[in-house]
Amino acid sequence: MSTREDPRGITTLFSDLANNATRLVQAEFRLLRTEMSEKVGQVKNGLVEMIAGAICLLAALLVLLQALVVALAEMGLGTRWASLAVGVVVAIVGVILVRIGTSNMSESNLMPERTQHQLGDDARAVKDQMR
Repeated sequence: MSTREDPRGITTLFSDLANNATRLVQAEFRLLRTEMSEKVGQVKNGLVEMIAGAICLLAALLVLLQALVVALAEMGLGTRWASLAVGVVVAIVGVILVRIGTSNMSESNLMPERTQHQLGDDARAVKDQMR
């Protein structure tokens, strides 16, 4: 056990502790705001990608429907297979965009990880100071 004495009084020590805790909480809230604004940006990007994917899927549906109409109307191999190939490619691109957008919006990507880690460090530091 350390026997060093602090020349400051107990009220000064508690006042310093309260001031430091206040500054710490303010810094943590600034970090949380910054991190949450980054996460909002991720959500925006995910939404844009999902919308782009949905538009591609709609276009794919239109092309596939056109392929079905052409196939039924002409029963010719050339036009039908060309329309079908274009529809499949657009559908694949749409699915990829929707999956990317969905993964960017997953709950694990939206958690403020740095803030959680920092709060844990701060709690340990406060406990150490109270000893």
